[in-house]
Amino acid sequence: MTEKLRIVLAARPSYQDMVFTPESRERLASLGEVVVLNDPGTADGLTAVLPGTDVLITEWAATPLTAAVLDHADRLGLVAHSASSVKHFVTEEVFRRGLRVTQAGQAMAEPVAEVSLAFTLSMLHRLQRFDHGMHAGEWRGAVPPQHGLSSSRIGVVGASRTGLEYIRMLVALGTAEVVVYDPYLTAERAAELGVRRSSLDDLLRTSRVVALHAPTLPETHHLIGARELALMPDGAALVNTARSWLVDTAALLAELRSGRIDAAIDVFDVEPLPPDDPFRGLPNVLLTPHQAAATVECYFTMGEITVDEISRYAAGQPLRYELSEKVLQQMA
Repeated sequence: MTEKLRIVLAARPSYQDMVFTPESRERLASLGEVVVLNDPGTADGLTAVLPGTDVLITEWAATPLTAAVLDHADRLGLVAHSASSVKHFVTEEVFRRGLRVTQAGQAMAEPVAEVSLAFTLSMLHRLQRFDHGMHAGEWRGAVPPQHGLSSSRIGVVGASRTGLEYIRMLVALGTAEVVVYDPYLTAERAAELGVRRSSLDDLLRTSRVVALHAPTLPETHHLIGARELALMPDGAALVNTARSWLVDTAALLAELRSGRIDAAIDVFDVEPLPPDDPFRGLPNVLLTPHQAAATVECYFTMGEITVDEISRYAAGQPLRYELSEKVLQQMA
């Protein structure tokens, strides 16, 4: 593709500033004419700028790309999502019309994995319990035994992008054993990663910490319920930086109230978490407000990945993070 592209950046001004550095904007401008749509959430605004557009850059507040919207996209070839999941706006019609889709979710994998690792270390060393106790006036108090990574088996549910980064960190830090439940993980890939494949039940029975990194799919709804939580040994912990969809909240609350297990949670059924939510008062729980990916560097990397993908598209090169309809069905 030798001619200059017409690129529509459909993103709120605050999002543009958060994701696209001056350097990224300069690179984008070098690829063609950039038209900015500051209100990306309405179909009328998007359809007005789509005619003649080659590339559409989207953000979290993207307008669903329905047939009615795409009827105005006479030249559109690439939808470049500058964030992670595209399921809320990429419809079957996008693939039916032969449009290509890419996204920048890889940027989020490392920071979310780092938070998952921080949660894991806190669970092993009981930092959440000590913190609650210190604020309540205690010194050490009665807590379950503390452990280190080098003596612990860690269970990972889902070898997703973030799951793979988390696994890499665990292995690099000398974790005693990492076991993984993921129906799509092959024996060969597990060997490359230095992990052992496991059934979900065995993983839950034998892991000191269970970290969730599975996608939001119909088959993963309440993947961890009362039966599964009961399999976890006394003193074990659950880490969730993925989605609350994966866990039966009522069942988790019942186990946590018993004090039998601990948990670290970044995602909730209702967000923001209500001030009177029972999770807030539990001394064996570490809570963060769905901020695991929210590093400055993560956001800027999202912009860089987006521009990189458009540059490859302009040069006729393979895209690094292209999504097919089949792959999308397996993603969050």
